[in-house]
Amino acid sequence: MDTTLQDPLVGQVLDGRYRVDARIAVGGMATVYRALDTRLDRVLALKVMHPALAADGTFVERFIREAKSVARLAHPNVVQVFDQGTDGSYVYLAMEYIAGCTLRDVLRDRGALQPRAALDILEPVLAALGAAHRAGFVHRDMKPENVLIGDDGRVKVADFGLVRSVDTVTSTTGAVLGTVSYLAPEQIEQPGAADPRVDVYACGVVLHEMLTGEKPHDGDSPAIVLYKHLHEDVPPPSALVPGLAYELDELVASATARNPGLRPYDAVALLAQSREARSRLSDDQLDAVPPQAASVAHDRAEDRTSVLPRALSVRPLPVDEDGPEPGAGILRTSRLESGPPLPPRRRTRPPGRVYALVAAVLLVLGVGAGVWYINSGQFTKVPPVLEKTEAQARDRLEAAGLEVGKVRHEYSDTVKRGTVVSTDPEPGARIRDNDSVKLVISDGPETVEVPDVQDYRLDKARTALKQDGLEPGMVTREFSDEVERGSVISTDPAGGTERRAGSAVAIVVSKGSPIDVPDVTGESVEDATADLEEAGLKVKVSSEEINSADVDKGAVARQTPEDGTTAAEGDTVTLTLSKGPEMVEVPDVVGDSVDDAKAELEDAGFEVDEDRGLLGLFGDTVKKQSVEGGESAPKGSKITITIR
Repeated sequence: MDTTLQDPLVGQVLDGRYRVDARIAVGGMATVYRALDTRLDRVLALKVMHPALAADGTFVERFIREAKSVARLAHPNVVQVFDQGTDGSYVYLAMEYIAGCTLRDVLRDRGALQPRAALDILEPVLAALGAAHRAGFVHRDMKPENVLIGDDGRVKVADFGLVRSVDTVTSTTGAVLGTVSYLAPEQIEQPGAADPRVDVYACGVVLHEMLTGEKPHDGDSPAIVLYKHLHEDVPPPSALVPGLAYELDELVASATARNPGLRPYDAVALLAQSREARSRLSDDQLDAVPPQAASVAHDRAEDRTSVLPRALSVRPLPVDEDGPEPGAGILRTSRLESGPPLPPRRRTRPPGRVYALVAAVLLVLGVGAGVWYINSGQFTKVPPVLEKTEAQARDRLEAAGLEVGKVRHEYSDTVKRGTVVSTDPEPGARIRDNDSVKLVISDGPETVEVPDVQDYRLDKARTALKQDGLEPGMVTREFSDEVERGSVISTDPAGGTERRAGSAVAIVVSKGSPIDVPDVTGESVEDATADLEEAGLKVKVSSEEINSADVDKGAVARQTPEDGTTAAEGDTVTLTLSKGPEMVEVPDVVGDSVDDAKAELEDAGFEVDEDRGLLGLFGDTVKKQSVEGGESAPKGSKITITIR
């Protein structure tokens, strides 16, 4: 049975803008739908909080916190949030739609991954978390389910629902937030602690799972798993995958140290360790297929060019038995004659086969010289210097017999100021002794001043932010008596604040002065439309009609939003009309006992009134009913039974 068809939101339009097309996933807090933004004509994901939770201020605050946090992260590896709002009892986020799968799907289908694939997934995740950590946020719920892999190969981090500021401690009254398999020990001992190193620990567990196909700690109950996180180190991946490179064991051990003080201080630091570990691995180590893999993947061996030296065999040239010597440089014993030898005939040019022989000899000599040159120690590898200071990089390069070439600086959002962003040639590349290596040193993130766009129209404000090197972030709308509808009330961060270039700036736009939605239930469509339009609201009549025992057929039975709700000028009120009362067949209870008659009528949806009179004070049999059995009456109406 198609459960999507039973979802009441599928086919509806939320907030007069987002058409819900299909349900994608259901979680404990919200349901995610694929939807169409009818204003911008783009497909997006709509995350809608379960209506039962919308009345809980704590859940709503957490939901909105996710939107505001992500809106400040303009990062290519973070799922973007475009909008946040409410429609009646529905609280929603409009988010970037990623067509693809989760890392959990990949692990379920493929088992353990090749080290190259595991690092290709880990590093964009760390880049996303690094941006969050440097912006002052901690994710706190990293797991394969929250890593999205698009059909185009892009890796994105999703679900910042548990995000917290680094300097914030959550009051959880002892509750442990997050998923037990990926919790750091300090999250278990001190629930609510917010520190970037809890995300580092979770990423180490995820890397272990990608390399081995298994979680490092398992048990028959969550309590056993939590105990192991507290008292047992994460085992090295090579214990399950023999032959796995030591550098990968070292990377997992560093990220999952039980003492947080021994871990990298944030995802940016772990990303640097991951890149350095990768630079020390050979192609064979990176492309090794683990035995736990569900299927043997193509190792791309034929995609890499290989030079296989081999000995060259030189065939002897043929000799003309009846002619002269084959040419200069080729020594051959002449035939014995009875008289003096005849002088050789002169040729105007050497024969072509002599050229071929000379070329072959030169080729042999060239190959031999090349092999000698390569094997004579004239080449070395560029040592790993990423994330090192310029002085440390110089020392390493000089120790390897290399010189430091041109040094230039560039801004970097993820690499610490004063350390190496990249080298040319890159680390691990083969290079001649005494050659120079160019360095790129980080100047840290580029910072710009947020422009003051208060009272700007939204499109003009967005243009101003882009011109100053910033990204327009999530747009929310609030009522304002001072700021004109459609103009900017404020931004977060505020104008004049210094922020790194490319940061997202959240914008609050005025909805104008608030309007109290009038109550039009029970009115005709014409009267209801006139009242609402007079109040400055638009009207939409739903194609759906509902039964109502209190409202006449064709009149307004329900309105969304309801009366007493505050709306903005130009907002739409949806009217649902009445089909009149639901008609139900009345059961025949004449001759039944009073108790049986009442039970049968009430089960059919009617109210029951007893008429005993003087003669029926002590009777127990129904002699008459106000609506005869077999006829129809409005459900919920009153049926009188006469008792004698």
